[in-house]
Amino acid sequence: MRTPSPQLLIALDALDAAFAPLSESPISVGGCTYCYTDTELETLAGPAHRVPDDLAGSVAIEVPDHWDDFAALYRRTTPRIVRLMTTGRLHGGYGMVASRLLAAGYRNWTPPERQALERVWDAWWRSALHEYPGTVRATEALETISVCTGSLSPWLAVWAETRTEAAERHFEDALDHWLAERELADLRLGFYGELLAGPELVTWLLSLEPGRIGAAQLFEVERIAYS
Repeated sequence: MRTPSPQLLIALDALDAAFAPLSESPISVGGCTYCYTDTELETLAGPAHRVPDDLAGSVAIEVPDHWDDFAALYRRTTPRIVRLMTTGRLHGGYGMVASRLLAAGYRNWTPPERQALERVWDAWWRSALHEYPGTVRATEALETISVCTGSLSPWLAVWAETRTEAAERHFEDALDHWLAERELADLRLGFYGELLAGPELVTWLLSLEPGRIGAAQLFEVERIAYS
């Protein structure tokens, strides 16, 4: 596993600090005792930094109705989940984490909490574009970030202006992935398809400078755009 960039580590530490009053205060956690033992529920009720990685990872993708108060549990566990995800220790489920954050009411959390998360998204995205192969595929990071923030535009703009070899390799992989979907115009991101991404992606791809996309793939993008 690659060492996270200094900028990402700083942002993650700031995220821990922003959530510390919430994450370190014990709460009552009730949940599905078929899937979680009493000991695990007690652990989740204690300080979040003491929750084992595998248990925090399970909370990251668990369905909300497994918990008596899903929103409260997810909110206080968010720094642990986000650290696991952005450092490559959460195996899959990126779109699901974004959907869970929306379900937990992330956009209505306190300004310091939201701002700390937004700084992580920015640092994670820039870090992802500067390493190939990286801890995650660029499409996975982009899905998480864009669904959480409700917009692709700022993240695509960063990608367009990042002309490192790593960013170009990620772009090639992403374009192959998007075109393989065969429904790019209607592509939705998020586990529940919360963000309609296709039209914005097509417009962005057509706006790139000549030569960024090969002739055959550009033909396919134009066909999708004008069909």
